[in-house]
Amino acid sequence: MLDPRLFRTELDVVIEQLNRRSFVFNPEHYSELEARRKDIQIKTQELQNERNSSSKAIGIAKSNGADVQPLLDQVQHLGDELKAAETELSDIQEKMTTLMEGIPNLLDETVPNGRSEDDNLELSRWGDIPNFAFEPKDHVDLGGPLGMDFELGAKIASARFVVLNGPLARLQRAIIQLMLDTHTDEHGYSETYVPFLVNADSLRGTGQLPKFEADLFKASEEPALYLIPTAEVPVTNIVRDVIIEAKDLPLKFVCHSPCFRSEAGAYGRDVRGMIRQHQFEKVEIVQIVRPEDSAIAHETLTTHAEAILKKLNLPYRKMLLCAGDTGFSSTKTYDLEVWLPGQNTYREISSCSNFKDFQARRLQARWRNPETGKPELVHTLNGSGLAAGRTLIAVMENYQDDQGRIHIPEVLRPYMGGLKIIG
Repeated sequence: MLDPRLFRTELDVVIEQLNRRSFVFNPEHYSELEARRKDIQIKTQELQNERNSSSKAIGIAKSNGADVQPLLDQVQHLGDELKAAETELSDIQEKMTTLMEGIPNLLDETVPNGRSEDDNLELSRWGDIPNFAFEPKDHVDLGGPLGMDFELGAKIASARFVVLNGPLARLQRAIIQLMLDTHTDEHGYSETYVPFLVNADSLRGTGQLPKFEADLFKASEEPALYLIPTAEVPVTNIVRDVIIEAKDLPLKFVCHSPCFRSEAGAYGRDVRGMIRQHQFEKVEIVQIVRPEDSAIAHETLTTHAEAILKKLNLPYRKMLLCAGDTGFSSTKTYDLEVWLPGQNTYREISSCSNFKDFQARRLQARWRNPETGKPELVHTLNGSGLAAGRTLIAVMENYQDDQGRIHIPEVLRPYMGGLKIIG
């Protein structure tokens, strides 16, 4: 959520920034609500003061033996007016909150203009694209004979589910273990295990609600619980309503979890294979930092995700998302896109985002600034480190041979019991 003070002091800047996202903001509607809020708040305070004065006058009149009934009638009248004013104020504040919760984050000044992924800016490439002496297969054709079963996934659940059997299931587990070991042993993250069901407050805190409810799987009504779309939600909520001491920052968490997404509005896109599933595995890295440290932390966190791709020797490119493709809560996002020979293109395997204080304001996640002694909002960041399913298919496609076998990257072999080839 944006700082409400920006709308009072820098409204033109806010509108200009939101226009970069092609987000339609109605300043007149906001101004009307804000003006009404001010009027009712002033009226409420005046009525409270008047009621307090009348209550004191009643006390004095009683002590002097005077008739207090007229004063009691006045207090009753003020009480009814005050109750009505407080109800109206609460209603307006609720409308203001709903309005503010639907407004995306302001973009970092380094984010380029653009409307879609076609306008994203390529920053760098790493690794050599494999030059096969044969026509490379995609992971679906490779995986069928090796234990990747989409028909069984559909039988057990529905379309966009998969069953992995035998060495492929172990290969995905090996990839996840490599990620966790790297991030904890080399990058200084603390591994955490979190619930895979979260309440609405948790989703609201990280920005999934109310805007993206259609993308979620709701598991129950009372209490309202949702399957997590990403471990970002429960992990970031660790600091909800918490004041963190300066000495404890930065906080760095890594978490492996399943993720569940309804993919509302995505029908017809990436329907083949494991690219876009309702259930998938991911290793998430999250950082909670001081505001002045978030820009550097964003660069560092991104290199941590890149390190996994480099260990696996998977060619990839780093993209800076344009204004129109940057996520709702993010101020700046890097996408890492891995090369998939079966599709002859790069595909996203990680998004690394800086949210600044956008999530923290919703979460009331704060740190105590030793210079002021007062609580201030932290900055939050996260990234996929990496999406395990997409890493699996990248390994399969980049390490295939002309017999349809998969050669295991050397870094994964210790996790595979020394196995070198799946075939």
